[in-house]
Amino acid sequence: MKMVKLGQTGLSVSEICLGSMTWGEQNSEAEGHAQMDYAVGAGVNFLDCAELYPIPPKPETMGRTEEIIGTWLQARNNRSGIIVATKIVGRSVMDWFRADGARGEVSRSQIVEAVDASLKRLQTDYIDLYQIHWPDRAVGQFGANPVIFNQESSPEHPILEQLETFAELVKAGKIRHIGISNESTWGVMEFVHAAETHNLSRIATIQNGYNLLNRTFETNLAEAATREEVSLLAYSPLGQGALTGKYLNGALPRGSRKHLFDRLARYQTPNADPAIAAYVKLAGEFGIDPVHLALQFVTSRSFVASTIIGATSLDQLKTALASRDFSWSDEVEKRVNAIHLKYTNPCP
Repeated sequence: MKMVKLGQTGLSVSEICLGSMTWGEQNSEAEGHAQMDYAVGAGVNFLDCAELYPIPPKPETMGRTEEIIGTWLQARNNRSGIIVATKIVGRSVMDWFRADGARGEVSRSQIVEAVDASLKRLQTDYIDLYQIHWPDRAVGQFGANPVIFNQESSPEHPILEQLETFAELVKAGKIRHIGISNESTWGVMEFVHAAETHNLSRIATIQNGYNLLNRTFETNLAEAATREEVSLLAYSPLGQGALTGKYLNGALPRGSRKHLFDRLARYQTPNADPAIAAYVKLAGEFGIDPVHLALQFVTSRSFVASTIIGATSLDQLKTALASRDFSWSDEVEKRVNAIHLKYTNPCP
């Protein structure tokens, strides 16, 4: 497993990160433990979770994913060898995360409360990478790089205030490094500028959606992230499973996320199916699984530090990890880009 430098942190993480948002809903604790055992055995040292997880978010399961990771860390006694990342919710109408029933926001009091709660669930003294799940301010397209801009407004806590709170927690030893998620280019630069101007902890990472169906990160964010050494942790590299081809032609496999939760609207846009069919066909021409094409596309990008994969079965996890055996080539790049120019970002 290739190890990659994470921002300016000095940490090295595996090029594949194990996502966990199904644990506690679609997957049991035992299944989550089995996935972590297998992934670590394959060289993965990086786990990503969130106080929000599992998905779909609801009060009765909130935090369960962190608890599953916590029991695994205690049982395996391997905390020092694992890079653990988790997240605080951004501004939200959801009101079940805090003890006083307040709606989610990235305020000083909520950051402190959220960190302490995550530490307890994870059964650890420190979090390696603590991320803002989505911005505290109002942003379009869940904070990423929209192709249609809509001006939004809402109350917000200044980015400087957020960074000052994180700096206190870094000094206290509760978190080591910080990151952002579902952010815009403006957000990246504002966090970097505020940290450097006030000598505060600098963001190390940005976790945004990035895949063959959504390459909007490349428009402006890629240059900003590269020049500022803010590493991309790419989530949804398979487009929530859409890029496997399993939903083509109206298919609805039993037990799939779409079947269980009907939460795939992002990947049901007018040009989604033609684009997916083209990538699946291309994978066939190269004699590989569509999963391998989709994952290696993401992993091969210079601005990606780690590709976050998720699975609901060990077989799915094994298939995903085997994507490393497929070598990206100039010919594959050329063919992928030709499809991209025909079906440009159908699912931002």
